[in-house]
Amino acid sequence: MSGAALAFVAAALGVAALWDALVVADALAPALVRLAGPLARLRRDGREPSAPERRRLALVAAAALLAAGWLLGGPLAGAVLAAGGPSALAALLRHRRRRRRAELACAMPTIARAIADALGAGHAIPRALAEAGDGTAGAAGAELRLLAGALALGEPLDAALTRLCERARSRSYDVLAAAILLQRDAGGDLAALLRELASAREEAIRLADDARTATAQARFTGLVVALLPAGGGALAELASPGALSGLLRVPLAAWLAGFALLLQLGALVAIRRLARVTT
Repeated sequence: MSGAALAFVAAALGVAALWDALVVADALAPALVRLAGPLARLRRDGREPSAPERRRLALVAAAALLAAGWLLGGPLAGAVLAAGGPSALAALLRHRRRRRRAELACAMPTIARAIADALGAGHAIPRALAEAGDGTAGAAGAELRLLAGALALGEPLDAALTRLCERARSRSYDVLAAAILLQRDAGGDLAALLRELASAREEAIRLADDARTATAQARFTGLVVALLPAGGGALAELASPGALSGLLRVPLAAWLAGFALLLQLGALVAIRRLARVTT
């Protein structure tokens, strides 16, 4: 059989395999959605995965890392990566929590104005919080609805607001809760105060965005410089397979490479901390 015929057969088999893969993926999609449900719930409602859900997610992460490592570097690399499955899951959960808290922090002006509008319409504080939750989407709306539900069940206002601040972990929510409690105890125009807080928070968010924009090029340059040695090593391995393994067989070279790797990781951490913008 000629080369052209073999190429045609290979292409036809590749199309058939891709079709089968799509069918399998479609069949597995509901199961994957159920497995990823706790992660979506954490982002949406702030509910932490239960212990059985954490175990299932850790097993899925370990299996995925095992398959990826096996394909890229063989069984040993797959086993090493699979051992990091629980750590990868913990890092993913931390990332989800940070994203949710960042979303809550950005939504604080919207929440404050919604509560102010409800207060201006004549509602009391508990009802104003409920109205604001019904009119707010995303994580902020879920938190307000949770807060309003706790108040409807008889929980004290200060305890409910304290739990909201603990979940949000943002100074802006601490100020919001303090303003509500101060008005409850001492009186005053809470609606006007909340609108002023919303304006101040929007200005802080704008300044933080400007700072991130001003440092974007410097952060990217630092990241590229820190990753250049890894790129050089990868190119050397591609040009001469076995070059890195031969280098690591020399004790002094292996020690220097490990020390350089630690310095590079330290540089990445330092760049991340120095470029962090808090509001």
